[in-house]
Amino acid sequence: MNSPPLVQLENVSRIYQQGKVQVAAVTDFSLQVQAGEFSVLCGPSGSGKTTILNLIGALDEPSHGRVRLEGRDLAELGRGDLARLRRDRIGFVFQSYNLNPVLTACENAEFVLALQNIPKALRRQRVMAVLAEVGMAELAQRRPDELSGGQQQRIAIARAIVSHPAIVLADEPTANVDSATADAILDLMARLNQEQGITFLFSTHDQRVMDRAHRLIHLRDGRLEHDEVRG
Repeated sequence: MNSPPLVQLENVSRIYQQGKVQVAAVTDFSLQVQAGEFSVLCGPSGSGKTTILNLIGALDEPSHGRVRLEGRDLAELGRGDLARLRRDRIGFVFQSYNLNPVLTACENAEFVLALQNIPKALRRQRVMAVLAEVGMAELAQRRPDELSGGQQQRIAIARAIVSHPAIVLADEPTANVDSATADAILDLMARLNQEQGITFLFSTHDQRVMDRAHRLIHLRDGRLEHDEVRG
């Protein structure tokens, strides 16, 4: 018997108002993502990749259709429940890292745990274990401006996974790093997927990311063009 999907989008559209013109970022888009996937939303700029991640991550609302995470219809959740869902069940990795510049690497990584009111000693223990997992334990007390782009992205990954989310949404995670660093980050994410079963959904037009994916979800002009599952 197949398990229910972790993520489900049902005939989702997202329309933005730009002056007097309505622009459809996503049109009648349906998708299911199972737990444990390592999948990529791919397509040219403007194809709707980031919009879909924002809809799944409850950072945006669909104009039409439904988005479900772990069977819960996001439209039925209040603002507080959505905030807790983002905090507890979704990890975000952004191309611009989005680290707090005044916090250390350790403090950035433990920020979500602090919001969860986990005792300081326990959250520090968990964070240091995750920083070791991503190869950043020795730089735990550095601030973002003392770290390279690749090191900052590793901290962002640590922050995304430390709360054991249901899914990690990664928006162009290799966009601002060099090729060697991109390969190292992808190696790390693939290992976390294989060894810990963490579900990853990327948006990218980077061929290196697409080459690693188990599934390629091709988009064009806000619509599903082709869904390719690899062996």
